[in-house]
Amino acid sequence: MLPHSTSTNPAVLSYYTMRRVVGILALALPFALAAGSILTDLLISSHLPHPILQRSISDYYYTPMRDLYVGSLCAIATFLACSRGYDLHDEIAGYVAGACASGVALFPSFNPHSSHFTQLDFAIGLIHTAFASLMFLVLSYICIFRFRKSAPGRRLTPGKRHRNRIYQSSGLVMIVCIIAMVAITIRAVIAERHPSHWLFWSETVALCAFGLAWLTKGEGIMRDKPHERLHSGAHHRPAESC
Repeated sequence: MLPHSTSTNPAVLSYYTMRRVVGILALALPFALAAGSILTDLLISSHLPHPILQRSISDYYYTPMRDLYVGSLCAIATFLACSRGYDLHDEIAGYVAGACASGVALFPSFNPHSSHFTQLDFAIGLIHTAFASLMFLVLSYICIFRFRKSAPGRRLTPGKRHRNRIYQSSGLVMIVCIIAMVAITIRAVIAERHPSHWLFWSETVALCAFGLAWLTKGEGIMRDKPHERLHSGAHHRPAESC
């Protein structure tokens, strides 16, 4: 008897659902943090927060959105570590990305409300930046080199070709954002001041690129049509159809 198709196999459905959840969390996180912070201040003090947007997504650790920030990153880290691919390289990349996401959550960035940093604050802030940069770097590698792989002997469908373009574009966008984030952070450290708001937008674009790639990989968008799956033989490899 043939294995279940990707539309009926519960294990495969859970696998794709996990990847879609990662994508949705990454896409929603910066906007949920910003909106939640604004609404909280309006409800508590009846005025908009100052600044309206934090200079970095990590700065929301020091707002009432701390639990959402840490919880979302820990959830993403767990899903990344549980992700499975074609071979050991995929699993190692998932473990490393998950560990880095946990590091971003557990080691907070510089407190934007502080005017003086101790050596410990400085060290923790640098660890946070290192984890964030490495996380996006590994995610870029996954998008560009791992997501574009196909099952051996399987014909590329038109949908797969389009998805490969999304994976590659997402990875390249994240690399550009990594360069921007590091440059903004180094400039701020040298000038002994807080980073500009461009750091928030660089992180947001990187998270959106990451989320789009994982949402696509989880068949949330751009999935193959039934007749494309049939002709490509994907129904014989339900866990490798993306």
